[in-house]
Amino acid sequence: MSWANPEYFWLLTALPIYVGYIIWKHFSGKRASIAFSSTSILEDLPGNYRAKLVWLTPLLYVGSFALFVTALARPQLQNTTVEQYVEGIDIMMSIDISTSMRAEDLEPNRLIAAKQIVADFIKARNNDRIGIGVFARESFTVVPPTIDHDLAIEMLETIDMGMVRDGTAIGVGLATALNRLRDSEAESRVIILLTDGMNNAGEIDPLTAGELAASYGIKVYTMGVGSRGTAPYPIDDPVFGRRYQNVSVDIDEEMLQEIAQMTGGRYFRATTTEELSEIYGEIDELETTEIEEVLYRDYEDLYAPWLFSGIICLLFGFVNERWVTGSSLFER
Repeated sequence: MSWANPEYFWLLTALPIYVGYIIWKHFSGKRASIAFSSTSILEDLPGNYRAKLVWLTPLLYVGSFALFVTALARPQLQNTTVEQYVEGIDIMMSIDISTSMRAEDLEPNRLIAAKQIVADFIKARNNDRIGIGVFARESFTVVPPTIDHDLAIEMLETIDMGMVRDGTAIGVGLATALNRLRDSEAESRVIILLTDGMNNAGEIDPLTAGELAASYGIKVYTMGVGSRGTAPYPIDDPVFGRRYQNVSVDIDEEMLQEIAQMTGGRYFRATTTEELSEIYGEIDELETTEIEEVLYRDYEDLYAPWLFSGIICLLFGFVNERWVTGSSLFER
């Protein structure tokens, strides 16, 4: 509830003056007793009850005045309707699933860490269509851009190494994602490409794919994943069980930077799981969905009950003062 004219509440400051006057009038000694008319219907009541009823009159007048002031302040019930116009973003997540993603420099390994963080990213993008593609030597779309994020996360969980032949075809992975977005009518289209290696397979050069993305106005964020130097890589030995071997981490950062730069995106490097999570959080902030809100407000006046209650109090005050007790605190 709100008030259209709250300034009228200042009138309530007059009430202490009125109450003080009544108290002074009663105890000033100018009236020795309370007189009752011969027509009073209360003349047979004990004096203490009659005295209390005399005090009822100013109380009714005070209540009436307070109710009238409240009505003047115009209490209102505000009804607000909000209409939202959402301009979502179409996003394709392109994830490297070559066997090098088994390296455990990210916990528990690069691929599992990436899948967990991508799932959190998808959950946070309520208004966007999100798709997922994977690549190794070949590439394919796991799920096209969709607003059904539960489906996207469910399909994300099925991703694993060995789904296609091993290798790292970054250009092919980028081209597959680009294919899914080029006919999109979304105002903003984004590819987030994650890899831990260098392009060593595929018929499409990554820079050529980047130029195509730029020509379609598609922004590409590239991400290199892996510690610097070497990383522990698990090897399952049939005789001695699992053992670890340090493998070299080779990421073509210069090429990934160039792709990001030509498309208006950015390149990121994640050496730990925490850094990878922070990068997705930063991309989430960079690619904000445009939401336009239109507010419609209407007001319902609620002063009538206060006004009628004030009138009733005033009438009862008159009745109590003139007809019932036959006495008035204003009279000497």
